[in-house]
Amino acid sequence: MKILVVAMRYGYGLEERGYSYEYYNFYLPLRDLFGDVELFDFMGLLATEGRELMNAALVARVREAKPDLTLFSLYTDQILPETVDAIRAHTTTLCFFHDDAWRLDFARFWAGHFDWFTTPDAHRVAFWRSLGYGNVVHFPYAVNPQVYRRMPMEKKQDVTFVGMANTYRRWLIKRLKRRGYAMVARGAGWPSGHVSQEEMVQTLSTSKISLNISNSVSWDARYLLSSPRALYNTLHSKKTAEQMKARPFEICGCGAFQLTHYVQGLERYYLPGEELEIYLDPDDLVRKLEYFLSHDEEREAIAKRGYERTLSEHTYGKRFRSVLARIGLTT
Repeated sequence: MKILVVAMRYGYGLEERGYSYEYYNFYLPLRDLFGDVELFDFMGLLATEGRELMNAALVARVREAKPDLTLFSLYTDQILPETVDAIRAHTTTLCFFHDDAWRLDFARFWAGHFDWFTTPDAHRVAFWRSLGYGNVVHFPYAVNPQVYRRMPMEKKQDVTFVGMANTYRRWLIKRLKRRGYAMVARGAGWPSGHVSQEEMVQTLSTSKISLNISNSVSWDARYLLSSPRALYNTLHSKKTAEQMKARPFEICGCGAFQLTHYVQGLERYYLPGEELEIYLDPDDLVRKLEYFLSHDEEREAIAKRGYERTLSEHTYGKRFRSVLARIGLTT
């Protein structure tokens, strides 16, 4: 099967950020599966040629190569709608939407331009169909096990969080530190700054507990009263609904013990209390931290089961084989 992946080679199009999520998790697994897979780095070409020429180059490449599938991971307005419309006569198009719950207007604008588009949340399939979009496919996040892997390293850090800083996450981690927990937070917006894929894997591998903290709004009164910014962000954020993201799969894929906020549908992928652990609010989080930091064997057994579940069910190789079959492309 011949596949063209239209995505950024580097994170946010910046070489200094290292390879992008799409490069590691879409392009590389598809290349391993099918071999004849090409990456069209639209952000790289945009920087050198401009938007019009980049879009013309994409149409020309599809017409010449005639890939069985052209997989898109959009960013903002770099790709033109007429570009996608023009190539559909020469290929099957599939768009991966990362945040359709939060970027609903963006997703609705694009959904009709593709043969197929994805949502990571199973319950949103019915939502899209209620709007008249029968071309929606449930495509959960997963891992590339060549990137997110278990590393035999000493668990020298009690509690870590890897992810972008925001007002709520800063408040929660500051609260945990005041309670005496040795917290390490890494990622954009934290003092350590951006971390590479390898650094993230190492951080997860050396942590007794890896937190996954919500990126949606919080209505916790203690947080809302903590600062004017907290109240403002909650009232104005578009991230009003929890959504399954990649981090739960990545933490488990590294064989790390995960303590995560609850997201609707999480139990479709991992069994709470068996393969990871959930917390319901900041007080519950403190109780769970105290318990699992003092129960090493139970914690490690849960981490092991989460790792095994990830390898057996939640790799991008398995995801792509499944979704391609569902859209009528045999593998």
